[in-house]
Amino acid sequence: MAGFLDRAKEQAQRGLAQGKQKYDDVQTQRTGGELLKKLGAAYYAERRGSGDPAATQRALEAVESHIVTHGDGFLPR
Repeated sequence: MAGFLDRAKEQAQRGLAQGKQKYDDVQTQRTGGELLKKLGAAYYAERRGSGDPAATQRALEAVESHIVTHGDGFLPR
């Protein structure tokens, strides 16, 4: 009986770890998408004459920082 419970506990822990990893991956994708959206908006505003080049640069640096930390899997292919 103890062996069964140990296996069940291990399987539950593996499932929790996989679920947490998937959640973290989705959050990373979502954050990357939001950063890209901000970069696009800053660039568009700058091109239209109402934006600040410094804001575009900050948005670009935020995207680059996210890529360094989490990779570029959120970028459209």
